[in-house]
Amino acid sequence: MTSTPVDSTADVPPTTRRWSPGGCVWCGSRTDIETFRDEPRCAECREHENTIDAARRFIGMYGLRPLGGAVTSDDDEELEHRTAARASRAALDRVRLPKRPGAADVRKASARAGASASVRSAPARSTTAATKPAPSGVVTDVDVSVLADRVAGLLEQLSAIDVGITDAESSTGLPARARLSDLQRQRATVMSTLAALEKARRGSAN
Repeated sequence: MTSTPVDSTADVPPTTRRWSPGGCVWCGSRTDIETFRDEPRCAECREHENTIDAARRFIGMYGLRPLGGAVTSDDDEELEHRTAARASRAALDRVRLPKRPGAADVRKASARAGASASVRSAPARSTTAATKPAPSGVVTDVDVSVLADRVAGLLEQLSAIDVGITDAESSTGLPARARLSDLQRQRATVMSTLAALEKARRGSAN
């Protein structure tokens, strides 16, 4: 007699997504986090929020019917805004955390992260009685490795941003322009960081 295999995963409860410090306060993602409306938000959530904001600005500018309800309009641009806003709202609703963190928890996490960054960036000191600052421009082997990893990550991020810019430039309408503006700001930030890392690398080689 052949026994029927038992699905051992049937009784395993689904994993509940929770926010952790450094993650997006809306969906919990830890990818490409930036401050948006005084909160840490990921790139995908920021893009959806910008799309909805663009639709609201367009509707407010022309005194049109508020967002929500039926997505109908005789005007192509208005219909595009309403459709994009509804899709973005649905996407945000799908990824929303079951329980979002409180503002106080987010502020505490940001304060701790800032304090940790300050400690990591403090100049090295010798452990001898007569403490002296480490010579300027000296970068340890560990620092060089960290720089290389950071540069590699930024270059990957830059490639993804360039692809997004190309897609946005080929699109039309306010949502595409808002996304293009956001991507261009991200690219400028990445390029500035890469320039600073290259300066540090050159200093370590002297």
